[in-house]
Amino acid sequence: MADTLEFNEIYQEVKGSMNDGRLRLSRQGVIFKNSKTGKVDNIQASELAEGVWRRVALGHGLKLLTKNGHVYKYDGFRESEFDKLSDFFKAHYCLELAEKDLCVKGWNWGTVRFGGQLLSFDIGEQPVFEIPLSNVSQCTTGKNEVTLEFHQNDDAEVSLMEVRFYVPPTQEDGVDPVEAFAQNVLSKADVIQATGDAICIFRELQCLTPRGRYDIRIYPTFLHLHGKTFDYKIPYTTVLRLFLLPHKDQRQMFFVISLDPPIKQGQTRYHFLILLFSKDEDISLTLNMNEEEVEKRFEGRLTKNMSGSLYEMVSRVMKALVNRKITVPGNFQGHSGAQCITCSYKASSGLLYPLERGFIYVHKPPVHIRFDEISFVNFARGTTTTRSFDFEIETKQGTQYTFSSIEREEYGKLFDFVNAKKLNIKNRGLKEGMKQSYDEYADSDEDQHDAYLERMKEEGKIREENANDSSDGSGEETDESFNPGEEDDDVAEEFDSNASASSSSGDGDSDRDDKKPAKKAKIVKDRKPRKKQPESKKGKDPNAPKRPMSAYMLWLNASREKIKSDHPGISITDLSKKAGELWKAMSKEKKEEWDRKAEDARRDYEKAMKEYSKADSHRGERSKKKKKQEKLVKGKGDKKGTTSKSSSSKSPAKGMSDSFKSKEFVSSDESSSAESKKEDSEDEGAASPAPSSEDSASGSD
Repeated sequence: MADTLEFNEIYQEVKGSMNDGRLRLSRQGVIFKNSKTGKVDNIQASELAEGVWRRVALGHGLKLLTKNGHVYKYDGFRESEFDKLSDFFKAHYCLELAEKDLCVKGWNWGTVRFGGQLLSFDIGEQPVFEIPLSNVSQCTTGKNEVTLEFHQNDDAEVSLMEVRFYVPPTQEDGVDPVEAFAQNVLSKADVIQATGDAICIFRELQCLTPRGRYDIRIYPTFLHLHGKTFDYKIPYTTVLRLFLLPHKDQRQMFFVISLDPPIKQGQTRYHFLILLFSKDEDISLTLNMNEEEVEKRFEGRLTKNMSGSLYEMVSRVMKALVNRKITVPGNFQGHSGAQCITCSYKASSGLLYPLERGFIYVHKPPVHIRFDEISFVNFARGTTTTRSFDFEIETKQGTQYTFSSIEREEYGKLFDFVNAKKLNIKNRGLKEGMKQSYDEYADSDEDQHDAYLERMKEEGKIREENANDSSDGSGEETDESFNPGEEDDDVAEEFDSNASASSSSGDGDSDRDDKKPAKKAKIVKDRKPRKKQPESKKGKDPNAPKRPMSAYMLWLNASREKIKSDHPGISITDLSKKAGELWKAMSKEKKEEWDRKAEDARRDYEKAMKEYSKADSHRGERSKKKKKQEKLVKGKGDKKGTTSKSSSSKSPAKGMSDSFKSKEFVSSDESSSAESKKEDSEDEGAASPAPSSEDSASGSD
């Protein structure tokens, strides 16, 4: 059997939210690494007390209980992996992996059991839900009632904030079940209470995030920030990392505390607590403990009386209480000799520190990026000036960070550092082709090929081509009509490369043929009138016979009042449900009676429908005749108007008209009969006879 088992895409349930990561089981114990924060949970094999396999929302899950009462839940396993896990637990941990399903009856009455850090609500032997008592922020009691309040989870879209338990009274004297319940909860709950004296107090420390000056009180289990406006209580269990970073001016120091979950004020979340110290500021510190307690608790890491620089005292006390290492900058040195690089991130200037295992940017907003979550880095030319460059980092989750306005003198040092850490450089070929010297980089603007600049040029060309295509398309799709007899001069000026002063259309045509202009005039014919949209469907005729009701509806109308009297105050929906149940339970003989009534109603409807459709057809024929007559009368009126208009306007020469007339226009005139033309001309007293079809055609030619 293998000594280790590894599972990817496993989810750890922490305070109601699921954090994805990698789970590794070995002989020494169980290790889970959070993909988002990099936090590692290590459970020693000797600490494991129980393992439970159960079905959950994300497939199957594993619940581990330790001997000191802690509970760890991991979800995302497949059903086929049970045998492999069960054999591994037997062989290496000497534990039987028990299968235990959750109760899904939906009852709200059961038994509460306290086991370690867990409150379990059970029905019989099956658990319904479990509450980690470390999530409880407050516990209050009432008459036969206990209320639990929880810490708000910022990672979850919906957070459970309160649960109330009803505790029935018992006959036992001297024991209050409500108080006993509350004491069991409070003994394991994460209720932060500033009781007792602080170990030490640091007065008026300058804090960059959250901004302001705060008194920091150090308690055994939490850190208390007391300011003029806000107070924050930070448990040491939420501290992920500690950083001590020198400022570029060599006169100040940053002390950064990374928090998960973050402290919050309204909708603002602070994942980092950043303190700024002056190196010249000293302090003498006395711990509020006797020497024996200090020696027993801190094992020589702290003493009762200490003195030194203020930033050293704060970092030393925090390291001892949180029990985490302090991260400092590594071997990186910039062009100016500092261990950081001045740059901008999101329109704010700050300092980027290359560390041994990541990058950290301070201070607004603070960013910490580990090397193991970086997909690649990229060196890009500055967008505004060639005297600076941008440093881009993209993570495996797809998040991109761009640190801009870095001085070009820092390029060689930063590239050497990234290359030494074996990070994937996106444009490595470009940078290796150039000498790794900031002087060479400064002279590479004209000579060297720049991939970023070429990409920008290509995007600019594509935008220009798209703009030209759109302008050409919009120019061709004009709606103006083209009349050669009227707009000949304008056409020559617009489309002819060698425009002539002649106004004849023939010269303009010959010029256009000889010169072959780039753009060609497009003759757009007069648009034909659009067809009328079909009329919308007519509404329902109120005189039409109504459809017959079904047997059930006939019975319901007859029985509605009876049901209401039998069930006073019944709602409409409940009445419909009750009626459906009664109809379903009705005997076949009674239903047949209502079926006969429904059949009679259907026959009456069909008979009335036939009479209605016969009358409707007569009405339709009369309306059609009426519309036809109106159309004929309207047509005669239009013909009289057109003939009178053509006869009143006299032309100076035969076949020549003031405006150009197309063949379509002439053919439309031919639609009228010769007799109607004569009658119209006699009535109007026209001086010239109506032109024949042959004359019209020759004139148009």
